[in-house]
Amino acid sequence: MMKRTARALPPVSLGAAASRGAAVTLGAQGLRIVIQLVGIVVLARLLTPVDYGLVTMILAIIGIADIVRDFGLGQAAVQAKEISERQKSNLFWINALIGLALTLIVIAASGAIAALYDTPELQPLTIALAVCFFLRGASVQFTANLTRSLQFGRLAGAETAGQVIGLVLAIILAANGAGAWALAWQQVAQVTVVLVLCAAFSRWVPRWYDRRTSIKPFVSFGAAVAGSHLLNYASKNVDSVVLGMRFGATSLGLYNRAFQLVTMPLTQLQAPATRVALPVLSKLQSAPERFAQFILTGQFAMLVIVGVVTSLCVSESDAIIRLALGREWLAAAPIFQVLAIGGAFQAATYASYWVFLALGLVKQNLYYALATRPLAIAMILIGSNWGVMGVAWAYTATLVLFWPVSLIWLSRVSDAPAKRMFVTGIRWLSVIGVATVGAYAVTELISVHSSVLRLLAGTAVTLLVIAVAGVALPGLRAQFRDAIALRRFFTRRAPRARLEGGSE
Repeated sequence: MMKRTARALPPVSLGAAASRGAAVTLGAQGLRIVIQLVGIVVLARLLTPVDYGLVTMILAIIGIADIVRDFGLGQAAVQAKEISERQKSNLFWINALIGLALTLIVIAASGAIAALYDTPELQPLTIALAVCFFLRGASVQFTANLTRSLQFGRLAGAETAGQVIGLVLAIILAANGAGAWALAWQQVAQVTVVLVLCAAFSRWVPRWYDRRTSIKPFVSFGAAVAGSHLLNYASKNVDSVVLGMRFGATSLGLYNRAFQLVTMPLTQLQAPATRVALPVLSKLQSAPERFAQFILTGQFAMLVIVGVVTSLCVSESDAIIRLALGREWLAAAPIFQVLAIGGAFQAATYASYWVFLALGLVKQNLYYALATRPLAIAMILIGSNWGVMGVAWAYTATLVLFWPVSLIWLSRVSDAPAKRMFVTGIRWLSVIGVATVGAYAVTELISVHSSVLRLLAGTAVTLLVIAVAGVALPGLRAQFRDAIALRRFFTRRAPRARLEGGSE
């Protein structure tokens, strides 16, 4: 048992803290999505596909180092039931030193990265982006400290401020002809601001490394998380590497903008949702029914938001590309449409990931990744024989396939409600499929040419189909009620839980 010496949090209802944290986090993420959309719209009109392609070439490779930099120690600190001040300090120094080492390694490898793509201008860009590894490494435990103490408002504020400052800098540089350098300095500015603000908000100063304090359980947990993340990263970024090597910066730039438009809402929802879900689920392990109820409701809430967005992305892809990127990016529309289909299934898989982490099944998660990610890489490599669209379809196929596989795997290693999660997902994805077909058919039938009007008409049809399904299908109606009343899941039929000990 690890001795707890950290200052105890005041008793707070788990339901109140969870619902308040979810509200704050989702509200902040809504703002961040708007900011990111503004960035996509503005920068797409100041930069070219080549600019985006160059930076994507670099990030697709050096992003692997970003996973090693974290080494899963941030999630290990959040998931742990108890952690001492000395253990937190030791974890801080490990993350910071790993980040520094990776910065130096990437700088040394910058020439090789440029040679891989036969693009010399990549070397100075790689050196600039390498600085981010040290900055992110130093911020890991400050972020974990805020998350563990459920200070989601401060954490969201730091991340939003970093995003705004980075975007403003990028727009100024792009407007003055900086090209790909505008995107590189955006990354550096964003992580710098997040580090400074998280350190200030955390009000925690790390001690010197203490050799007498063991952090072996955290390293063991983190290693398994990092291993699965590496495999996931490789399967999700091999498409960018292959496209950059085989088809050049322009094709990769088109694919990247379509990919970012699809994954932007997913990324902005997945990270904060996991941030809220993980500490809550970790404290509900001793209450299986409440644990299951939170998983089912959380999964459904995630799918509702992503499902509406997915429906519009698929049915009104041309209109969205015209509005978001401009007419010169229309070649990205069919790529965007295909990738959006996979996005809905990717969102359905997030709940499985929450269960793996919350129950400490990190080794099983690693085994799952070892069994599935090589297949994903192979499918994308095969798909590249049919060009950019072949890669897009292969990537989407992996997301569709791996959702039920993750649930089957989860059912064999835990008591999680895998079957109910599948039924919930299928029911909602079916409704979204009908809404998508209906929105596309109506907008085509009435021959709307304005992108804004098409998007408004598609939104109206999508919401109408969802409303009708919610009334006609009792199971779906019940899930909507549960999602709206999420806080009650933590308070009914059980005493008030205390955050620090997780006791019931």
